[in-house]
Amino acid sequence: MKKLTIVHSNDLHGDFLPEENNGVMVGGVARLSGYIDKVRSEEENVIYCVAGDMFRGSVIDSEFLGLSTIEIVNMLAPDVVTVGNHETDYGLAHLLFLEKCAKFPIINANLHIKTNQARLFRPYHIMEVGGIKVLFIGILTEEVMAQTRNEGVIGSFVDVAEAVEEIGRICNTYRAVDIDLTVLLTHIGYEEDKELASKLDPEWGVDIIIGGHSHTFIEKPETVNGILLAHAGTGTDQVGRFDITIDEEINRIAGFSWTNVPINSDTCEEDGAIETIIKYYKDQTDIKYNRLVTHLKRRLTHPSRYCETELGGLFADILRETMNLDVMLLASGSVRNPELGPTVLYSDLCECFPYDDSLYMIKVNGAQFKQMIRFMLRDEVWEGSHCEFYQFSAGMRVVYDRTNHSFLDFSFRGLPVDDSKIYTIGLQHYHFSSFEEFFSVPLEEVMKNGKPKVISTSTRTVLDEYLSVHQNLDRKVSGRLVILDQT
Repeated sequence: MKKLTIVHSNDLHGDFLPEENNGVMVGGVARLSGYIDKVRSEEENVIYCVAGDMFRGSVIDSEFLGLSTIEIVNMLAPDVVTVGNHETDYGLAHLLFLEKCAKFPIINANLHIKTNQARLFRPYHIMEVGGIKVLFIGILTEEVMAQTRNEGVIGSFVDVAEAVEEIGRICNTYRAVDIDLTVLLTHIGYEEDKELASKLDPEWGVDIIIGGHSHTFIEKPETVNGILLAHAGTGTDQVGRFDITIDEEINRIAGFSWTNVPINSDTCEEDGAIETIIKYYKDQTDIKYNRLVTHLKRRLTHPSRYCETELGGLFADILRETMNLDVMLLASGSVRNPELGPTVLYSDLCECFPYDDSLYMIKVNGAQFKQMIRFMLRDEVWEGSHCEFYQFSAGMRVVYDRTNHSFLDFSFRGLPVDDSKIYTIGLQHYHFSSFEEFFSVPLEEVMKNGKPKVISTSTRTVLDEYLSVHQNLDRKVSGRLVILDQT
């Protein structure tokens, strides 16, 4: 019997700096590094891994296009990292450059070149710690297809069944290496991890799935098909920890414990070297980003991506008004922070709304519009799957009955939406480029109403400019979107 400790993070999203909470400093990469160093000094066999999405969420990350993040994560010295969907945000070519800057292996089994099926990354990583051989396999979310849509030669095995096939191929090929533990390092979301686990052949010997993408906090690992599933929420406020006993005779887990470890000033000390590096980058970005944008009337919130929110309503209204649209459909997921204000610096705006993409105007008839929103509100959204969801600008009112899958109200400016009338809709580039996937309406049918056009090359610039000249703005949840569940 041998003991192995696996410390794991996911969805760091540039959460580099600590925050104060009731007199306790919480999170931050320097303190996370301090905890990892502590575990490495106390335990004999330790692995630290990251289940995707190192990037996005911080101006320190976006200003340096992820290069600052790679340098900071290099100092954490993870043993293995898998690719997340936000790793492609700066372009696939740039990601391949960043991989060369990483001093840790980055794995992914299902990004490939379409012409010859060659993988872009090493699909697995085998490491030996204290005589224990561990096989890691990287699997990515299907969202990467939308992020890399302009990369015409890049594809992905995105279906769960195809991912299962890839995992089986790798396990069957390397099982003869006398692997003691097999870990899937995934970035597909918690519910998808459960589906994936249920479809794996027990003979392949997968022991653990360590995942990310859905930002799921768990009380304890769930077991599906004999496989342990663990996620560690998001950011650096906590980290997951497995302490595992391995039976080397049968290459299986004989026992384990798992803990969600809080990262704060009560539990671990800061790593001074990383603190120095972060201060260097922060000083650089402060020069550009520490300017006042606006002062809101009060702190506005965005507690969930799957409901109408104050912040989502404000941003949607600004874009609708400035771009002279009928309706702005603002992606809920593009609002990254749960609250903003009342004082808003440019750094706050950039961290809350990091996606500076272009804005498209499309023309849809009322029937197409209803189909788009009906698809947005499909049952899959409420069952825990990671789906696209949208905030509506003022003037829209949608009341949806989940039980009967019907609209009780679908109106615009107080009048029922007319199936034959044309409405101008605003969409961010990412969502326009994946229109049929996200709305289940053929783009060619929409284009018959009029040619889509770019109406702004910088969505965030529009928000910045508007907020800069409008002070003390306020928004409240006003019933633009009401979901009724009578079950």
